[in-house]
Amino acid sequence: MKKFFILSTLLCLSFLTFSQTTSLEAFNQSRLQRQRTAMTILGTWAIGNMAAGAVLQGRTTGETKYFHQMNIGWNAVNLVIAGAGYLGLRKLDAAGMGLFESMDSHYGFQKILLFNAGLDVGYMLGGAYLMERSKNTPLEKKPDRLKGFGQSIVLQGAFLFLFDLGSYFWISTLNSDIPGLINQLEPASQGIGLSLRF
Repeated sequence: MKKFFILSTLLCLSFLTFSQTTSLEAFNQSRLQRQRTAMTILGTWAIGNMAAGAVLQGRTTGETKYFHQMNIGWNAVNLVIAGAGYLGLRKLDAAGMGLFESMDSHYGFQKILLFNAGLDVGYMLGGAYLMERSKNTPLEKKPDRLKGFGQSIVLQGAFLFLFDLGSYFWISTLNSDIPGLINQLEPASQGIGLSLRF
């Protein structure tokens, strides 16, 4: 009974304290457009790095050549992720998503971005480790390759860290629309449940 009272009180307070109303479809359109924009930014970064790497690796030697080689490989993966993400988002219908599905997807994407930001720190540390290890690596084991790869991984990790955190903060600004969406819920006219006003 105590839990029911607390839940009921919180639900009533959410209805009373937030007057902002946003349609669920408009929320989803905005959310999906921001995610598509993020995938476009990632894809553009990937293509730019791959193009520059393809041109410059043939014109350089030593650690710089390996730096560009790693940029190509790393960004091939980024391009696949960005392309798959963008195409997947294009298939979603903003009008056909329910409130629960919308909230689950919205918060799920934010969690992915924060998790990736943590991975990005690991990438940068790994790249720094390769650069440090190159200092004590004999010439026959190609220390310049370790250093070039390490420099590339630090750069890519730093970009991804900024990208993931920037995307998270940009997309999370939509969180303020959620109370308005919840405010549109009303008791169902028959039986037990809630309905959504449009």
